[in-house]
Amino acid sequence: MKKTVLASFFFLLFISVFAQRFQQRGAYTMNVDFNHKKNQYSGNQVLKYTNNSSDTLTKAFFHLYMNAFQPGSVMDVRSRSIEDPDGRVKDRISKLSESEQGFLHCKNIKLDGIDVTAKEEGTILELTLPKPILPNSTVTFTLDFDGQVPLQVRRNGRDSKEGIDYSMAQWYPKMSEYDEQGWHSNPYVAREFYGLWSDFDVKINMDSRYMVAATGYIQNPEGYNCNKNTGDKTTWHFLAPNVHDFVWAADTEYKHTELRYDKDLLIHFFYVENAKTKDNWAKLPEAMKATFDYANANFGRYPYQQYSFIQGGDGGMEYPMATLITGERNFNSLTGVAIHELMHSWYQHLLGSNESLYAWMDEGFTSYASERIENVLKEKGFMPGLKPIDNYMEDTYKGYKNLMESGKVEPSSTHADHYDSNFAYSLSAYVVGAVFQHQLEYVVGKPAFDKGLLRYYNEWRFRHPNPNDYIRVMEKTSGLELDWYKEYMINTTKSIDYAIVNVEKESRKETKIKLQKVGKMPMPIDVVVTFKDGTQETWNIPLDIMRGEKANEKPDGDYNVAEKDWQWTDANYELVIPARSKNIIKVQIDPSQRMADLHLENNTWTKED
Repeated sequence: MKKTVLASFFFLLFISVFAQRFQQRGAYTMNVDFNHKKNQYSGNQVLKYTNNSSDTLTKAFFHLYMNAFQPGSVMDVRSRSIEDPDGRVKDRISKLSESEQGFLHCKNIKLDGIDVTAKEEGTILELTLPKPILPNSTVTFTLDFDGQVPLQVRRNGRDSKEGIDYSMAQWYPKMSEYDEQGWHSNPYVAREFYGLWSDFDVKINMDSRYMVAATGYIQNPEGYNCNKNTGDKTTWHFLAPNVHDFVWAADTEYKHTELRYDKDLLIHFFYVENAKTKDNWAKLPEAMKATFDYANANFGRYPYQQYSFIQGGDGGMEYPMATLITGERNFNSLTGVAIHELMHSWYQHLLGSNESLYAWMDEGFTSYASERIENVLKEKGFMPGLKPIDNYMEDTYKGYKNLMESGKVEPSSTHADHYDSNFAYSLSAYVVGAVFQHQLEYVVGKPAFDKGLLRYYNEWRFRHPNPNDYIRVMEKTSGLELDWYKEYMINTTKSIDYAIVNVEKESRKETKIKLQKVGKMPMPIDVVVTFKDGTQETWNIPLDIMRGEKANEKPDGDYNVAEKDWQWTDANYELVIPARSKNIIKVQIDPSQRMADLHLENNTWTKED
């Protein structure tokens, strides 16, 4: 009997240990020589790869993103076949000449010194390993690579519309991520990314007339003044610890400025100075200081010692410790894109969810945080001509309504690459994700929500959280059951619509408010009753499957919780409140408008004169 009990104990311990999340680990060392006359580069890579899983790996995969810029690539075909192609691409890749195309090819690939059989399949390099990578072991991949920078700019590329010479994103052979779901070797169609936490040691040998801005900490003794402008070559050296990607950009006319945020953080700015950029980029540092102040306090302290805002790319695109943004914008637009891309540092480059599977966890959470910060900056006067508003997510909710009524909506659980339209993808990722956050603030109450955001960051950074991890944090923080919320908002396209049917005084002591659930998604309901003397009462009707109710968000307000929960299967509900001696003149569902009710016209009852 004792042996059986002991065996069961060790079996459960074994299951517990191996059910835990693991993190693969990488350490890249790369030396690159760049030929600006041919727009080509060559390099070598040493990748120390640690398999922290319990699985034995017999294959491996590298991303070769530059190969997307070739006629017939998956990105080219996808762009020409989707119903609403990205205007920056359309059919342009199909028309690139050989010297204008992008490519990235690998050779001399070895695993611990043994030749590896490799097959290039578009943007994926498939490796059949000469020996298995055992659990909890570290191996070394070595390879040489040759690349060409495309004339077409889509995140990366050369000769942008603003004249930036090189935007070098997705430029090197990058190991695919392996997690509890296996390998993630998705072909590149210009959507989202996923990668393993790694340390980078990168040297870029380039014509000395160029200034190079990059992820990581510059190691050259002269810092960013190391380019000599002689026509010879300068080797730029960067170290970047514990990131899952590495970006760089180069231009002969970059101007570099700095802002010392505090002793632990230096913020860099790289831009080409002209009439469109001079004044706006000079003002940008103070706005970004205010952004870091708010983000550090409300979303978690940024842990790295540097961040760079770099003019480049074709819009705005985030990378670890840096972003590429187009710079010839008006000041408010420049500030807005800088805020958004910076906030990706929290929801993509520190938390690192699988963007391809859960784009809404990155783009949506980032959009929500950005909207909050922009409203604060407007209040502080950092965005001239723009005033803060209480309902700062109003336009985002309009976008959500537009999506839900468009006939093109798809569940936000759809893989980012496989949406039928760019319209559906963009709104599902950015808008639904942002509404998910702002509405969750309504469900659990802002104090619990804000506390949960910090707890989520502190518990899950550098760990690739998934939707369940996030919702469990919010459950623990709020004390409510929230799986239903995630399932409805993300896994379905069901919408919210509640209505006030009637308000009737039943007796001298009671008033009955009749409510109806018109839409398919159930929600807890806040009903605010306004009396003739201007006073108000808030009545919270909990949803039965929440197993509780949110606390009062405004301790100085008159807040009440209905005696009976609203069963999620019930279409109708009667809220009975004391009539008191006051006269009711107005009843409204959720005046904060944080609930994404599609038809607000039936949310208010007003007493007729």
